[in-house]
Amino acid sequence: MIPVESREEKTLRQIRRLIWLYFWLLLIEGALRKWVAPALSNPLLIVRDPVVLLIYVLAIKARVFPRNGWVQAIGVIGLLSFLVSFVPLWPYIPPSRILLVSGFGFRSNFLHLPLIFIMPQVLRPQDVKRIGWWALVLVVPMALLMVAQFRAAPDAFLNRTASGEGEMMTAALGKVRTAATFSFVTGVVAYFSLAVAFLVWGALKRGVYQIWVLFAAGAALLIGTSVSGSRSVVGACALVVVSLIPILFLRPSAINRFGQTLLVTVVLGFVVIQTPVFKEGLSVLSTRFSDVAEAEDRSITAGLTERIFDTFSEGFFVLRKAPFLGYGLGIGTNAGAKFLTGETTFLLSEGEWARTILESGPVLGLSFIIWRCSVVVWIGLLCLRSVKRDNVLPLLIFSSAFSPMLTGQFGQPTILGFTVFATGLALAARNSDDESVVPISTSGRSTGAGERIVGRRSAYADRMHGPAAPRDQRNGSIDR
Repeated sequence: MIPVESREEKTLRQIRRLIWLYFWLLLIEGALRKWVAPALSNPLLIVRDPVVLLIYVLAIKARVFPRNGWVQAIGVIGLLSFLVSFVPLWPYIPPSRILLVSGFGFRSNFLHLPLIFIMPQVLRPQDVKRIGWWALVLVVPMALLMVAQFRAAPDAFLNRTASGEGEMMTAALGKVRTAATFSFVTGVVAYFSLAVAFLVWGALKRGVYQIWVLFAAGAALLIGTSVSGSRSVVGACALVVVSLIPILFLRPSAINRFGQTLLVTVVLGFVVIQTPVFKEGLSVLSTRFSDVAEAEDRSITAGLTERIFDTFSEGFFVLRKAPFLGYGLGIGTNAGAKFLTGETTFLLSEGEWARTILESGPVLGLSFIIWRCSVVVWIGLLCLRSVKRDNVLPLLIFSSAFSPMLTGQFGQPTILGFTVFATGLALAARNSDDESVVPISTSGRSTGAGERIVGRRSAYADRMHGPAAPRDQRNGSIDR
């Protein structure tokens, strides 16, 4: 008979492998939809869902599925949102169609979120480091593919859209917004910002990654950003860099290393900006910024600021106009519109807050928004606490995810996937902190969302990380 501990460790390894599979599918699912199997473009939208469900089954088996207040709250909100969707839709569409639309809405808003709290339970520091290594190394072929797409015609094979319908969105001067292996440029936004987080970490912490990896990834990020034709790529990467401000404030000892990194970055940037492709990409990108500013009749800075706050203001505007039970979960997503009308469009609103409120009503919709905002604040504070303990990686990673966690369009599978993965990875990166927090007892009981228990590590953490050190170490940050 296999010992209980061996079976549990085997289950934990299986969960880690599935999390890796989730990561790889994030990177290639767009390529599958565009180039490999365009006829299966719609089913491939949910290709990661079976992986998530299997993770949940194994997590329950290993008794590491989180039962904290965050997961319980989102479970209640999600279940009620799904059930009440039948009320407003019942007179107009068949029950089977309601089930399809609301089911997709449930998977978009709620299904993947518990994964955030499972990842720190099972991922070890070396797993987080390996994910970062692959994220940096793969930036190079991604950037090369983006250069090829940039130089290709808008109707070329490389610029094919998912399902082969229509063309990629244009940037300026006849160039498309390059999407690499993703279905849309939003994938590049999320991936590049995550890669920048690991690049900055590698630059600040000597010996984490090889020098050639950092140089190659840095050059690729600069070139890829220049040919992306997207303001969002620039903004998302800039947010990660801006997170250095609280890091340098809370950990002054990082300033010397930061100065060395800045000098190397200037030299590398000077070399990269001399390349013809960077100059051409920068010209397209600057034209894109100028064209949008001119069309909106405001400065570039004012346009970007208004774009950010429009999501919030629109949400508060529809709060007074949405039906009490909403129009139905999933109707505001592109896939939901496809199920109902046969066309991919926004039936309610393109803004995430407005969509959520219009779908689920002012009570449940606002509850979901408050949940997302509260998670951002809570994890942000935990990441700042890690910075004080000389662990800057959680804050760097979370700086790539907090914005889409607040206002990102969860109806778009790539945005949802990267948001969940990066947020969970930020929590998992806290396992390198010095202080120990017991997330789940051996009986499977968890603390409340805000309850903090300081003590020795759990038996599961000992099996994952080895025998406890003399000083307690962190075993996740889930149930505080």
